[in-house]
Amino acid sequence: MELPFELSVALRYLMAKRKQTVISIITVISVLGVATGVMATVIALSINAGFRNTLQRNLLGATAHIMVLEKEPGEGITDWRELTRSLAKRPHITQATPTLYTQVLIPGSRQPTGAVLKGIPEPKDMKLPAALQQLKQGRLDNWDDARGLPPIVIGAGLARDAGLTLGDAVRIISPQGEITPFGPRLIEHQFRITGIFESGFYDLDSSWAFTSLKQVQRVLAVADVANAIELNVDDLYAANTIAEEVSAAVGPKLAAASWMEMNRQVLNALKMERVVTVVTVGLIQLVAALNILISLIMMVMEKHRDIAILMSMGARREQISLIFRLQGLLIGVTGTAIGLILGYTISYLADHYRWLPLDEAVYSLAFVPFEPRLLDGLWIAGVAIAVSLLATIYPARSASRIMPVEALRYE
Repeated sequence: MELPFELSVALRYLMAKRKQTVISIITVISVLGVATGVMATVIALSINAGFRNTLQRNLLGATAHIMVLEKEPGEGITDWRELTRSLAKRPHITQATPTLYTQVLIPGSRQPTGAVLKGIPEPKDMKLPAALQQLKQGRLDNWDDARGLPPIVIGAGLARDAGLTLGDAVRIISPQGEITPFGPRLIEHQFRITGIFESGFYDLDSSWAFTSLKQVQRVLAVADVANAIELNVDDLYAANTIAEEVSAAVGPKLAAASWMEMNRQVLNALKMERVVTVVTVGLIQLVAALNILISLIMMVMEKHRDIAILMSMGARREQISLIFRLQGLLIGVTGTAIGLILGYTISYLADHYRWLPLDEAVYSLAFVPFEPRLLDGLWIAGVAIAVSLLATIYPARSASRIMPVEALRYE
């Protein structure tokens, strides 16, 4: 199949030998500039998406989509059973779970460690939190006493810091204590470790412990109350709207907050980081466009005589202009294809083999997550090719304005 005249000439100019050089060095630099910009943008956005999605999964593994809490700390939610059943029947709510949690101290064999003790209903009554659905060690069939002691499931980081292992008896000290004639006295409660979970989220693994709702009530020395009702919904991104509807339904003493509202600062920081990343890496694409501009200008200067001959043989000015626009398009498409292949390949390998480890205590993650998205690749490719085409406007116009008589007069 014969190529169109304009495309054939554009390819010939790009691939033509110059002083025994296979391809013009400046053309190669232009292609590499586009490829570098596309690759850097893909990798940067995949890191941003990886952090956002990983943090979102981890946050929702520890907390619910919507939390119903007291507006002012009081005695707790006394009618939690009736309220839980009522909320579970509302549209878009897939699960309602009463919880009771408090800060406690675990005097482990290595060092005393602070933790969050969270009480949840028995597994037979409610779906377990995501962190407990796949235990690293042990089993969680029910909340029956374990060898005479109430069972508790703790995070892997908490077990490591406190020097605890599966099957150990662990002491829990509540800050509530009890009032005696001699003043407040701390009370220890013993539990048996029947499971150790590892979610991959440092904050959760290093400071959370789960037991039954009844046992946390005992530790806090409170009546049959809960201090929160956790709701899961069928659409994560509609949580704000659903939370407003729930707030209106639960009465003046309670309020509902969505996961996006509770983690607003982190999500806004990631959104701003994405914008800054696109702007910063986009400067690389502008440098690539300048390379294309310079390459085509030099091409026009070098092919001045050839352009004049083509025009004298009947080539129209529009065809001459199209030849140089096609050259810019070919450079942009080639560079974009190379950049996409490199960007997605590097992102996959870096995530699969965990090339970039992190300090979990600082970043809450063990390694930098990469999650490249197809939609990002599509708009990155579109922008890169569009910028490449824009860079051809001036050289193409200059080529089309060459006067054959003037160009050939001194040849």
